[in-house]
Amino acid sequence: MEKSEPSTYYRLTHHTADCGIEVWGDNPASLFENAGYALFDLVADIAVVTPVNEYPVQVSGMDVEDLMVSWLRELLDFWTCREILICDIRVMELSEQYVSARIRGEIYHPHIHSLRHDIKAVTYHQIQVIQTPEGKWRTSVVFDV
Repeated sequence: MEKSEPSTYYRLTHHTADCGIEVWGDNPASLFENAGYALFDLVADIAVVTPVNEYPVQVSGMDVEDLMVSWLRELLDFWTCREILICDIRVMELSEQYVSARIRGEIYHPHIHSLRHDIKAVTYHQIQVIQTPEGKWRTSVVFDV
């Protein structure tokens, strides 16, 4: 499935010296998927990334906020350690302490991909994962840039 326009599932938030985002989803699985898309959309233009290779991802956390941070750190590791850009994310299993997913993407090619932000780390600063009164899900995350 091709990801919709980024402005439909996340927005940048103001944060001194760092980069914050607010992400939303219809359910917890879509929230985790959209947070991953937002992360990689900040790193590079994911519209030109091809889902060439597939990778399994399994992450655990003490609670849903810790799980979100661990999830995004694991995804960021694909970029910082392997130079892999992700363009397709499918959560297969999700609980408050565990997420399993299949992600797809390709190795960074400087003549194809344009980089946007150098995200160094996912922080716990102001981390929040909530269900809104309307039944939607929202998270706020701050990245060290």
